Amino acid sequence: MTSTASAPSPTDSAIPTRRVAWASMVGTSLESFDFYVFAYFSAYFIGPLFFDPLGEFGGTLAAFATIGVAFVVRPLGAAIFGHLGDRLGRRATLLWTVGIMGVATGLIGLLPTYAQAGWLGAVLLVLLRVAQGLSLGGEWGGSILLATEHSGPVKRAFYAAVPQLGSPVGSILSAVVFIVMTLALPAEELAAWGWRIPFLLAIPLLAVSLYLRLAIDETPVFKAVVAEHRRDRVPFATMFAKQPLALLVAFGAALLGIGSYSLMNTYTINYGIGTLGFSFQDLLVATTIGGLLQLVTIPLFGAWASRIGSAKVVAWGALGTLLITFPMYWLLQFASFPVLVGTMIVGGILPTMSWAALGGLMNDLFVDHYRYSALSVAYAVAAAVSGFIPFVTVILGEATGYVWWHPGVVLAFLSIATLVSAVAAARMRHAPEVGEPEQADVVRADA
Repeated sequence: MTSTASAPSPTDSAIPTRRVAWASMVGTSLESFDFYVFAYFSAYFIGPLFFDPLGEFGGTLAAFATIGVAFVVRPLGAAIFGHLGDRLGRRATLLWTVGIMGVATGLIGLLPTYAQAGWLGAVLLVLLRVAQGLSLGGEWGGSILLATEHSGPVKRAFYAAVPQLGSPVGSILSAVVFIVMTLALPAEELAAWGWRIPFLLAIPLLAVSLYLRLAIDETPVFKAVVAEHRRDRVPFATMFAKQPLALLVAFGAALLGIGSYSLMNTYTINYGIGTLGFSFQDLLVATTIGGLLQLVTIPLFGAWASRIGSAKVVAWGALGTLLITFPMYWLLQFASFPVLVGTMIVGGILPTMSWAALGGLMNDLFVDHYRYSALSVAYAVAAAVSGFIPFVTVILGEATGYVWWHPGVVLAFLSIATLVSAVAAARMRHAPEVGEPEQADVVRADA
């Protein structure tokens, strides 16, 4: 190994860490906006517009399966962009991921529907979802590293939480767009052409994201890896050879944070309209209120992770979610708007605790020269599994007659998996980092 005496410290960067974290968060916000626009769209519009011959239930299944397509290809995107991130750099790779996502989302807004071009629109939709999924596979891990590798050891867990704000920001923006549109346009015009507007908005948002990311520098950690000639030829292979158990732990730790969003923001929208009798607008308002609260709780949970450790915060969030899961879904059956808002708030805060500290947990698990690949793959595989949660939940609902507890079974499973993984992560030795006293190329024992 090359001596680390000349390795730059994160604090040596001329660019303030807060500015880098902001650029990282804006990029993840665009990715989340694009994802949630499609999630809201699929819960209400995609079946009739693109899969009309399949009928109501078949169209719903096809819509949720189309969501799943993007998640299935995420691991491939993680492998591709993780390799680029560990070989070429975090910043350059993130410019590609955000660019692909923005363009693909904008093109969805130009697709012909089934009534206009038959199955051509559905085929093109799936292809664009594949492009979105590849992009998403490389975005999250790079955004976390952009923030953490510009920060010092003390505040690393906090800055790892900042990109996580992108999820509620994207959710809020997409929900607000749909709320405004449902108020401004009659239902027939919304279905005829209005649904295209949220997707086309991705283009100006893409321009803002690219501008911010072009203005920042490569991370000091990656610069040190390059200076010390520590880049792996195939980071993907090195990651599996050296830390297979850590990858499994990271995957499990991510399940609740990702899966709860799929359950609450996609399946619950469809379930609330079709079974509980809520209006689409009420569900979007409730989701937006929950997202606004997360803008406060995510930084607080990130600060808490800086004090007690990211893995412990993830574990507390998973345990709390497990305890409130079935009472929450039981209350939801009373179908009043205040109960709906309360469910979105309570059901959002505790999983958000696990979500906020997830980046810090994963950053602590893996060494720097294959960290982009490791974070991206673990997160992408968890996302691939979570992408089918609405599909699995609707099958479970159909099999049980949509009994009140059927979504709770899914959320409880996710909570248990994340709780066990977080406890395991807390017992593992943290990877040394640039700027820490024991910085070296050491891999912790996975046992």
